[in-house]
Amino acid sequence: MATKAVERVLTDHEEIRKWAEARGAKPTCVKGTRSSEGTCLLRLDFPGYSGEDSLEPIPWDQWFSVFDKRKLALIVEDKTADGKPSNFNKLVSRETAEVKR
Repeated sequence: MATKAVERVLTDHEEIRKWAEARGAKPTCVKGTRSSEGTCLLRLDFPGYSGEDSLEPIPWDQWFSVFDKRKLALIVEDKTADGKPSNFNKLVSRETAEVKR
């Protein structure tokens, strides 16, 4: 019998980096979304997905700078309902994340 997947809310940079790197994910921005303030639409790019045409790699320090500037939180699942590693992630405002907790 499958169990429900459990979501966690992450804001700690090291926790986010460890979660992403354990899945081979790299920090990226969506191409064409850079603003004059230095922000962009953040994404994590996972191996085997088609992000290469729409995403541009950025360093973790830049990713976290935008993450903090925009007051974001990352909702993740560690495992799927059937126990397999999950890549599910969603960037939301920290305010939204607090309501979710």
